[in-house]
Amino acid sequence: MNKPSENKKSGNGKRWSSRSVGSNWQHQIFYCLIRFGGRRAAYLLLYFVVAYYVLFSGLARKRASYYLRRRFPNSRGISRLWHCYRLILELGKALIDRAVVGILGPESLDIFLGEPEKLLKLRDENRGMIMMTAHVGCWQAAMSALGYLNRPVHLLMRREDGDIDRHYFEHAGLECPYQIIDPTGYLGGTLEIVAALKKGEIVSVMGDRLLGSEKSTTAVDLLGGQVELPFSAYKIASVTGAPIVVLFNFKDGSASYHLQVVKIIRVPELRGRSADTFNPYAAEFSASLDRFCQEHPYQFFNFFDMWLKQQTENKDT
Repeated sequence: MNKPSENKKSGNGKRWSSRSVGSNWQHQIFYCLIRFGGRRAAYLLLYFVVAYYVLFSGLARKRASYYLRRRFPNSRGISRLWHCYRLILELGKALIDRAVVGILGPESLDIFLGEPEKLLKLRDENRGMIMMTAHVGCWQAAMSALGYLNRPVHLLMRREDGDIDRHYFEHAGLECPYQIIDPTGYLGGTLEIVAALKKGEIVSVMGDRLLGSEKSTTAVDLLGGQVELPFSAYKIASVTGAPIVVLFNFKDGSASYHLQVVKIIRVPELRGRSADTFNPYAAEFSASLDRFCQEHPYQFFNFFDMWLKQQTENKDT
C-alpha cells in the first residue's frame, strides 16, 4: 500500500501521488527491526513514530482529515486526533506487514480467503476476471494468496519515479510475480487488459482511484458526498464479458488478514459508452466500499480529497 501525498491539481488533472513518505534510512530502520526482531519490534517503534507525526505534523493530520471528516463527521478536537492516530497506525501496520511477507516469508501471515470456490467457478468460465479492489487493508500481501487460481495476474499500476517504498517481492529479492500494465501508456493499457482477459487471465485494478484521463470517470455517492470514480473497467467488462470481482481485505488479527469476495458485478454488452451508461456499476462498487468503511473505519487508506470537485462546485454556486 503506497502512501498518497497531497498534490495541487496539475494540468493533467492529477491531485495525488503514490510516492512514499519518509526517507530511505527511516524505511531501513523498520526493515532491520523486522529482520532481527520480527513484526512486534517494528510495531513497537511504529506506535511512537505515528504519535509524533499526529502531534507535530499538520500536513499528516490534514491528509487524514479528508476521509475522517466524512467517516466521523461529528468528531472534533481530541476525538478527531484519536481517529487520525488510529488510521495512520493501521496504515503503518499494513506497510510493515507487506515488508514482513517479503523479508520473513508469506508463511509469517495468516491469510484467510472466504468462499474460494466462487473464484474457481469464475476462473472456469474462461472469460478472465477483473479483480477490483481498493486502498484497503494490505492488498499486496492479500494478492499473494491467490496463487491457487493458477492463472497469470496482470496488475494495473503506476509507480512514482523516486519511490523508495518496496513491494513484498522486492524484499525477498524476487522478480515481480505480476505482469505490470502502465495505465499512463497507450489507451490507458486497455489493449493489454483485453488481451489478458481473452486468454482467461486475471487483471487487478483499483476501483477507488483514477490513474488515467479524468474523462473516464463518473460521479457516485461515497460517505455522504459525491466522488469521481473510474468506469473503464466496467466498459472493458461489457466488451469482454469478464466478471468483475470486488475483493476487499482487512486485518483481523495481529498477524492475519481476511479476504472477502464482496460482490460480483456482471456488466452486460451495452451500446452506450458514456459515463452515464456505466454509472450504476460504479455505484455498486462505491456502495460496497461505503459498507467496508462503516465496518472497518481505520482500514480505508485514503489520504487525498476525493470530494474536492464537489466542494469546489459548492463554492461556485
